[in-house]
Amino acid sequence: MTQPINHGAPPGTLIYMGPPRTEKPKFTLIEFNENEYTEKEFHDINECLISTRKGFIKWINVDGVHQTEFIEALGRHYDLHPLTLEDIVHVDQRPKFEDYEDYIFCIMKMITYREETQSEQLSLILKGDTVISFQEPTGGDAFDIIRSRLKQGKGRVRKCGPDYLFYALMDAVVDWYFIVIEKIGDRVELIEEEIMTTPGKQTMYQLYGLKREVIQLRKQVWPLRDTINNLARTENELITENTHLFLRDLNDHTIRIIDTVETYRDLLSGIMDIHISSNSNKMNEIMKVLTIMSSIFIPVTFISGVYGMNFDNMPFQRHENGYVFVWLIMLGAIGGLLYYFRRKKWL
Repeated sequence: MTQPINHGAPPGTLIYMGPPRTEKPKFTLIEFNENEYTEKEFHDINECLISTRKGFIKWINVDGVHQTEFIEALGRHYDLHPLTLEDIVHVDQRPKFEDYEDYIFCIMKMITYREETQSEQLSLILKGDTVISFQEPTGGDAFDIIRSRLKQGKGRVRKCGPDYLFYALMDAVVDWYFIVIEKIGDRVELIEEEIMTTPGKQTMYQLYGLKREVIQLRKQVWPLRDTINNLARTENELITENTHLFLRDLNDHTIRIIDTVETYRDLLSGIMDIHISSNSNKMNEIMKVLTIMSSIFIPVTFISGVYGMNFDNMPFQRHENGYVFVWLIMLGAIGGLLYYFRRKKWL
């Protein structure tokens, strides 16, 4: 449960807006160049900052932003704008990109999948030779593959500058979107099969839940496209021309994700319409059967009602075969109605 917003606080006030946490934030300092790689973990931001070395590309990953005094100390050290720090601790921000000339700031959502989609806010800052990432410790981390490449010296990340590392982190997060979308696609196929074969109340609940997940994912992906597109178009000198090419490719990946999410959203809406139509058709069939049964017994009820009246002079009342004649009349009425319904193809 998020904490209430302090509406009276001035802009730039650091108030953590996420769920309450008690664990200590973890600061991971990774320094590397083409020939060397080091990785250290700290629980105090000041120890982390004094351990940085010149001549290395630095990546500081902050795992947990609930203790705002650490975020404020980091902001003072790198001269970050108070509004940037405020956005970092407000963990319900929409994806966005901001260019502060001396540094670049991006917010995006890191998506994970555990039976259903989960998201956490990821904030990225590129300043000089340093990349800073802020994330919440929810158990999902798309950066393991980047750490592995840095340790093993594979790929371009050790050979290129901090702007490429900035891109690589964003690319790793976007790649997880494809994994989550694949999982959602599998669930869509299962629900579609259940709707067509054995629909039930539980299936409908699952369908509604999956549709909410897709809508939530859509709300996170659409602004992400604008974020990456603006980053790819920025003229800030921190982003080299070589990295601009990769960012444009990343923008294409985001468009593919959006197209897939839109497809699943339309497909789920279609499945829901099919389910509702199927239930309506079943109800119509039931009502048709009940109506036919009622129509069949209306003349029978009328005849039995007439002959239930207490009058002396009734047709066939004194006849020895009167009871049989009445039954023949009623059965004839039933047969005639059944023949009529069959001619009309209502049966």
